[in-house]
Amino acid sequence: MNKTSTGTVRVVLADGEVLLREGLASLLTRSGVDVVGQAGDAEQLLDSVRETSPDLVVVDIRMPPTSTTEGLDAVKVIRDELPETGVLVLSAHADVEQAMELLASGQGIGYLLKSRITDVDDFVETLHRIAKGAAVIDPDLVRELVTARRRNDPLDALSAREREVLALMAQGRSNMGIGRRLCVTAGTVEKHVRSILTKLDLAESGENHRRVLAVVAYLEAR
Repeated sequence: MNKTSTGTVRVVLADGEVLLREGLASLLTRSGVDVVGQAGDAEQLLDSVRETSPDLVVVDIRMPPTSTTEGLDAVKVIRDELPETGVLVLSAHADVEQAMELLASGQGIGYLLKSRITDVDDFVETLHRIAKGAAVIDPDLVRELVTARRRNDPLDALSAREREVLALMAQGRSNMGIGRRLCVTAGTVEKHVRSILTKLDLAESGENHRRVLAVVAYLEAR
């Protein structure tokens, strides 16, 4: 990070609404944050980031000209070109898909709803945490993620016995070992395994590889 010797966080702000952007810049400056650049669209944002190499970028997802995902698209470029730069995305709505995409981009990432910003000191603290590599996710979004995960849990299709078999697979047990544990034959276990692979929609690509993918699905859903 390129923090100054006093530890001040250097920030570029990007928002299509000039009054909101200028107001936020004024608040942050009075709170000791070094606002090194402002942008009203994605192109200006990228130019400013490339010129100043800030510690952190605060960006709205929806920016001109179409006000759809320009901000998010710019973030992808920034993470590719300057992976050490922290990113805080501000949004008016909680979007699970966008959040998952951001979380997958590495550390030093944040996603907050604009309505959540009610305390300047807390917001400044959040900026510092993200600049240092933390991940900060809006509580409302966390609830959305949990709900979506439950709603899309691939293990819901499995029977209780199949879940037992999959759990033992996750422990690295063979069909014979699973059979001994459940007091059934290896042939019965094989039938359960095939049913699990089918229900999890794991395409034919080698039996061992499919077992690994099934275990991964199990671990992700826990």
